[in-house]
Amino acid sequence: MNPNHQYGRFYKQIKPALVSKIEEFKIFGYEQVGEKELWDYLTKKKWKKPKDEIQMYELVADILSAKIGDVMNFTTVEAFKLGDFTMDDEEERKELLK
Repeated sequence: MNPNHQYGRFYKQIKPALVSKIEEFKIFGYEQVGEKELWDYLTKKKWKKPKDEIQMYELVADILSAKIGDVMNFTTVEAFKLGDFTMDDEEERKELLK
């Protein structure tokens, strides 16, 4: 998680909304999405350019309106950026094509 983000000061207050959204994702079968993934999506994508005078209700609305497709797309792109993915290994290519 990114505690240095400008909205990190609201983290404790908005945590119930984060937990609620994660539970919603789990109901739809997305067990792998946790608090860290959701928070990373919000701070690095949705709230990339923070507002100075943000209200807490705006943050909660952003959390509750997050779509699983957007979170999963962001998480996938971030995984590729880490550089753990290479096409050199034959086993990795086979796994990708499954």
